[in-house]
Amino acid sequence: MTVKIGVHGANPSLYHLSRLGILEGALEPHGETVEWLPVQGTRVGELLGDGTIDFGGTGSTPPITGQAAGHDIVYTAVSAPRPEHGALLVAADGPVRSVADLRGGTVVLSIGSWQTHFVAKALHSAGLSYGTDIIAERPATAPVSSGDSARRLRDGEIAAWVAQGAELSAALRDPAVRVLLKASDVITDRSVFFAGRRFAETSPHLVAVIVRALQDADDWADANIPASAALHAEGQGGSVEDWHRALADLPWRLEPVGDAFIAEQQEAADIFAAHGYIPTPITVADARLTSLEPLVANALAEPRATV
Repeated sequence: MTVKIGVHGANPSLYHLSRLGILEGALEPHGETVEWLPVQGTRVGELLGDGTIDFGGTGSTPPITGQAAGHDIVYTAVSAPRPEHGALLVAADGPVRSVADLRGGTVVLSIGSWQTHFVAKALHSAGLSYGTDIIAERPATAPVSSGDSARRLRDGEIAAWVAQGAELSAALRDPAVRVLLKASDVITDRSVFFAGRRFAETSPHLVAVIVRALQDADDWADANIPASAALHAEGQGGSVEDWHRALADLPWRLEPVGDAFIAEQQEAADIFAAHGYIPTPITVADARLTSLEPLVANALAEPRATV
């Protein structure tokens, strides 16, 4: 059997895992191989649902939209909260002083990613709607190329911009830009790993192997931030220095799916449904496979592998 895993640069854990050979070695005793498929993070739910991939990882929004679209997915593990991962930026001397001031303005964000959860909840908490009170716009340039969005903030063309990772590190050096909200002011901003239900139910032991390998890749990154930063800069652009700062701020720790995470996902799903971002309410717990959780917890408790 070949396990098909979707990988994209915005998920550093999977990005590392696809390049270090850790999973290949972990699957070999099980007689399995792995195929790495480049994917767009916002399509992971769809690709799991149609069987293109067996396992993937994103931020908090794609599993919700995937479930709402009828794709049968299962949560497998989550990262620890990432308090320094992203932020909502505004012009330092501009008119936006609070979330309420975003009404009628354009907010640049990676639509469909965790950033949608972040912005939608921030607006909801301020009595505004993601669907009607702002103009959501995708970035005009690659995520790690922050210059265009920063310029548009300075010039008053947009009201706000959600930045993450290396692009956030770069933006924070610009005195004309300031943080209105950190992601952690609003959401836990976890990295989320999920699988197709058929794969999770028929091969739960392989899910546990993948999650353990992800933690081993995270352990490598935590111990080798300069090498990780160089790897990201080479593959995705941006400077090594900006990647170093962004990666050093990540927690590099995975956790089993828990009640608090499911509750936060349900809150996000309810906000999305109330404001028309998903077509119908969903029950997030339907994507929870409780029989899988002890296997994952035990795998994460295993001694750290040598990479």
